[in-house]
Amino acid sequence: MSYESVISNYQNFTYALLLEMILILVSVHGFNGLRGILLDYRSGLKYEKAVNWGCFISVLALVTYGTITIVLANQIKLGF
Repeated sequence: MSYESVISNYQNFTYALLLEMILILVSVHGFNGLRGILLDYRSGLKYEKAVNWGCFISVLALVTYGTITIVLANQIKLGF
């Protein structure tokens, strides 16, 4: 295993797509677990809506940041 082979893996579109899928799955799984813990801790319609929206926005922010990082780290040319 050489440095060049590792870098070529990171610049591969399929590898970047795999990283993106892992990012999305782990983020949704983690925040869904946190959501479940927070909803077990306390109840109420307003609290439930706040937790749901907070987790949803947090997942979106994390996936957006991670996607930008994956694209920049992999130096993928999007063709725009």
